[in-house]
Amino acid sequence: MSETNPATAEVAAPHRYTAAVAAEIEARWQDFWDADGTYAAPNPKGDLAGDPGLVAKPKKYIMDMFPYPSGAGLHVGHPLGYIATDVFARFQRMTGHNVLHTLGFDAFGLPAEQHAVQTGEHPRVTTEAAINNMKSQLRRLGLGHDKRRSFATIDPDYYKWTQWIFVQIFNSWYDDEAKQARPISELVARFESGERAVPGGRSWDALSAAERADVLGEYRLAYASDAPVNWCPGLGTVLANEEVTADGRSERGNFPVFKAKLRQWNMRITAYADRLLDDLNELDWPEAIKLQQRNWIGRSEGARVDFPIDGEAITVFTTRQDTLFGATYMVLAPEHPLVEKFTPAAWPEGTHDVWTGGHATPAEAVAAYRAQAASKSDVERQAEAKDKTGVFTGAFATNPVNGEQIPVFIADYVLMGYGTGAIMAVPAHDARDFAFARAFELPIRCVVEPSDDRGTDASTWDDAFVSYDAKIVNSHGEDVSLDGLGVTEAKARITEWLQGKGIGDGTVNFRLRDWLFSRQRYWGEPFPIVYDEDGIAHSLPESMLPLELPEVEDYSPRTFDPDDADTSPETPLSRNQDWVDVTLDLGDGRGPRPYRRETNTMPNWAGSCWYELRYLDPHNSEKLVDPEIEQYWMGPRAGQPHGGVDLYVGGAEHAVLHLLYARFWSKVLYDLGHISSPEPFHKLYNQGMIQAFVYRDSRGFPVPAAEIEERDGAFFHNGEQVKRELGKMGKSLKNAVTPEAICEEYGADTLRLYEMAMGPLDVSRPWDTRAVVGQYRLLQRLWRNVVDEATGEVTVVDAEPDETTLRALHKAIDGVRQDLEGLRFNTAIAKVTELNNHLTKAGAAVPRPVAESLVLLIAPLAPHIAEELWRKLGHTDSVVHQDFPVADPRYVVDETVTCVVQVKGKVKARLEVSPAISDDELEKVALADEKVVAALDGADIRKVIVRAPKLVNIVPA
Repeated sequence: MSETNPATAEVAAPHRYTAAVAAEIEARWQDFWDADGTYAAPNPKGDLAGDPGLVAKPKKYIMDMFPYPSGAGLHVGHPLGYIATDVFARFQRMTGHNVLHTLGFDAFGLPAEQHAVQTGEHPRVTTEAAINNMKSQLRRLGLGHDKRRSFATIDPDYYKWTQWIFVQIFNSWYDDEAKQARPISELVARFESGERAVPGGRSWDALSAAERADVLGEYRLAYASDAPVNWCPGLGTVLANEEVTADGRSERGNFPVFKAKLRQWNMRITAYADRLLDDLNELDWPEAIKLQQRNWIGRSEGARVDFPIDGEAITVFTTRQDTLFGATYMVLAPEHPLVEKFTPAAWPEGTHDVWTGGHATPAEAVAAYRAQAASKSDVERQAEAKDKTGVFTGAFATNPVNGEQIPVFIADYVLMGYGTGAIMAVPAHDARDFAFARAFELPIRCVVEPSDDRGTDASTWDDAFVSYDAKIVNSHGEDVSLDGLGVTEAKARITEWLQGKGIGDGTVNFRLRDWLFSRQRYWGEPFPIVYDEDGIAHSLPESMLPLELPEVEDYSPRTFDPDDADTSPETPLSRNQDWVDVTLDLGDGRGPRPYRRETNTMPNWAGSCWYELRYLDPHNSEKLVDPEIEQYWMGPRAGQPHGGVDLYVGGAEHAVLHLLYARFWSKVLYDLGHISSPEPFHKLYNQGMIQAFVYRDSRGFPVPAAEIEERDGAFFHNGEQVKRELGKMGKSLKNAVTPEAICEEYGADTLRLYEMAMGPLDVSRPWDTRAVVGQYRLLQRLWRNVVDEATGEVTVVDAEPDETTLRALHKAIDGVRQDLEGLRFNTAIAKVTELNNHLTKAGAAVPRPVAESLVLLIAPLAPHIAEELWRKLGHTDSVVHQDFPVADPRYVVDETVTCVVQVKGKVKARLEVSPAISDDELEKVALADEKVVAALDGADIRKVIVRAPKLVNIVPA
């Protein structure tokens, strides 16, 4: 039938599959699924307990990363991962699994708060409106979520348990002997009994309440401390390292970020560094993500060494303790707490002018340099800059191996966040130290013999010599010598010597820093912490949770001149005195007492650290999660020794933020006996991105992509030629395409198919609205193979298919099964298309067994049309829980295969043979072939190599 005249076609084919028909079908089946509870996943017990037969099946827990409900709504790039997990979940249901697949909303965060600041509208109002809009958009896509399990992190019933988890972490410490978290009460009992010595040597009974709190603060897994933080005056809040860009500005808002010392809440994630590293080995994650986490944790083996100074010591961590004899100066991070303590009032006699920075006193030099360093990000400070900066503190430390007095500098290339915030500088064998030594006219001493011809007089070198496979030289003292040893042997000997002297030991260091957990914002989870008259922090009992946010008149933290580093936070919550100052009975036997609430809030990461657990048991008001339910869905099992979600799909950008934080929370909860799975996500899959063309005018500003005219390969907007580039899709780039627009023109099933058919799921791909019609036509052809477009009657016949069709069908079944299991949705669609085209070209009525199998094959991908056709084929139950077709092996194997016959390495014949042919039979057939006989031309045969059924190689004598 010609499609050149749509109006005529509609009259001639009133039952054609059109966008209008698709819209009606899709809305009707979405209503049915909701009313029927089609996607309800039963628990083994509790208020979501259900069909015991379904619970007895193998389970499959499938998750998407938490979406943030943006007020702008979704564009077609957002649902890529959601559609993919939905297809996979539907396939798993059809292959006999009890599938848990649902979606909640990560709803705390800065965007809603910034909108509230600008408009005065409560962030809950705008956030809930955004959630409802997103739910509507996602529903239209036909996603098979168990909606009974959905929630938002802003629900008090949810963040009650976020606060409860924080209390568990606050009331825990990491027992290095047991290698796990234990209740803080056990540590207190050890201090009380004397089983464990109290730091400082005093008895526990002799300490005041405030002193005890300080001691426990050094052990708690959640603790408050004065520490260097990333302070952003323009946002009025501190930021985690991961929220600061490489050029030292805030990721949100692009404001300058400074180093400042503030009292903030932290999570002692560093206690779990080894376990976070080791357990990666058992996870089914992309290697690139594992590598990012390993690099972020940054495990390195070396030694801690004490350099004496004024009766105390500066401790350094080094991985090259074999080069100690080559240390000619030290460098501390500008923020190091010992800098002020060891800075003298005046410059020592003989101080080089280049060391002072032109300042009259060490104190002035240190203060000026600290101010300069505070304006740089950690990334900037670590960058390989040509010019090295720093200043002499006026102090000298003693190199413990040779007794030399070496000057102590501060420089911004040393960070407090790594090691001890101090380094021994061995300029002959470290490029940065070499550049610094050259700039400040410091000695450079060779202690690792160069493998080139530069010699051992390092003063003549142009750069450092770095090697881990060379002999140690110029390294001997009164009672230790490393000369002539290799690096490994020298490390072992000097470490043993340091330990024997009590001035160092072998140790492991990590790049990972404790997680900054405070935010100076309103729209976040309040901390369940109050402070008594002595400033001691107390956690709220469970009976007082959730602690809800109070109403405030001003939602914004106080912001400052973005360039003014000499400022400090003032939070919105601190301005509500009726909420801050309270009288409470915490149930600790002390009765009602006055307290002051914590006025910071938790970061937006808090709610997403554990949401996989809440999906399991979302209405439990008594426990975080019922142990039996958690064990059923997430507990360890064969192939998954650490348990976790069976498939977790989301963006690779969360590698060292959400994923690392969630793993840490899971391990703490596991240690404390609350869950059976020490890992939250067993299999991780990173989907790619849907990109779109961005069109920019002569000013570089985006113009609406929908208004672009293409002429002769050039692009124009309102008559002006514009540039085209491939980039992200978004409202600000004026190239966003909404799902609704595609659904209205083609239907949701078409959109689903197009997004899955664009390419492999894990790669980025450009959106092309013009190409969507290809999948629309696939569905129209599928419809025509079952339904008469003129009458609406089903056209399939109750007949057995011919062998050619059987082979096409079972090859498709086999291929689609494998592709869906492997998340290769684009190739699965290609195989469905091939089968559908075979049936279309046959030109005859489709046999019922083939039609039903075809509908079942496409059901995970295009569920609405599959439900409709399944019903039209006479079935009264939903297609969702039907068994996925199983291929008959007899029809999957090709009837014949092509065998290549070579003579002297050159192809002389191609034979069509049975796939089951034996080596002996194939050799006889090949040698009898007339082309092979002609090629041999009577020559004797030295060898025949047979690789049935595809290759015969004949070697003449």
